[in-house]
Amino acid sequence: MTITIRMDSKYTLEGDKMKALILNSGIGRRMGKYTESIPKCMIALDEKQTILSRQLILLKKSGIEEVIITTGPFESKIKNYVQSLGLELDITFVQNPLYAETNYIYSIYLARQFLQTDLILMHGDLIFSSEVFHQLLERQESVMVVSSTLPLPKKDFKAVIKGGYIRSVGIDFFEDAYTAQPLYKFKKQDWLEWLKQIESFCERNIVTCYAEDALNECSLKCHLQFLDIQDQLCGEVDNEEDLIKMRKRLKEETE
Repeated sequence: MTITIRMDSKYTLEGDKMKALILNSGIGRRMGKYTESIPKCMIALDEKQTILSRQLILLKKSGIEEVIITTGPFESKIKNYVQSLGLELDITFVQNPLYAETNYIYSIYLARQFLQTDLILMHGDLIFSSEVFHQLLERQESVMVVSSTLPLPKKDFKAVIKGGYIRSVGIDFFEDAYTAQPLYKFKKQDWLEWLKQIESFCERNIVTCYAEDALNECSLKCHLQFLDIQDQLCGEVDNEEDLIKMRKRLKEETE
């Protein structure tokens, strides 16, 4: 898809127009039958929206119009689906041809030339409310979404917080930690510190880990703060149980 530069985006930091990066290069094995013929991001949440359409519409409504989407399997289906939505967004697709052998750290590396600005970063299976997204965008600092009220998950992200800043993100941290969601807003200089570490990891062929492993190497330079959303809607869809819970919660919030 051709990139058309627009200069009317609502949210800017330090003179740069903010972009969004959506990571959709995973296989989605844990979704079973749901991802046999489509990517996880195209799973329906109700009769009107999918995970991906919901994300893109929230971005559009917030005034963010440049989006980079990484892809792996089903690249053509994602492209065709996005085009069918008819949204006035400037979208760049970046395929990770090694999606079966690498993690999304490598997808970010492949997209790096498009990511030299203030950035919203989200996983392609993440569902969040418009209110959470508004709170994220209103913050002037670099921030990651966390919850101080949800129990710490065994196998999902936690964020270690010290002195008001996030010092580590990963699945194995339980001390001084909050439940964390892969929804970030970065000021340019903080994001470029992380991107520099991502480049270093990938150029040393460290490509099967989380991108957050690279973040942990430079967290003192990234000045990443946290947005505590407590019990507000924000979570990933990793399996059928998550999908059922999210569909139910979305229905309750619209009734």
